[in-house]
Amino acid sequence: MSDDPAAAQQKLRFDTTGIKSSYCNVCNATSTREEVVLNFGLNKTWDVAGADLQVQLEHRIILSPFAAKRLQQLLTQLMTEHEARYGQLNQ
Repeated sequence: MSDDPAAAQQKLRFDTTGIKSSYCNVCNATSTREEVVLNFGLNKTWDVAGADLQVQLEHRIILSPFAAKRLQQLLTQLMTEHEARYGQLNQ
């Protein structure tokens, strides 16, 4: 922790001018010692019975293990709050 009062007053600001949004209903993750890779995509065959699943991968996010751990903690907290508001999600 810093004893600098100016550092304690810093605020985080998100620049959203270049943000893009897309819907994904599939997520896959892999890892190595140095990175965690998240792939996001869209299942295009959700309504076709018996067909092979076809997932169009749209985004790949590569994180350090430290950033992935922070993401895990953030998602755990987010889902705990979501379920408290809207009810338990069953897998």
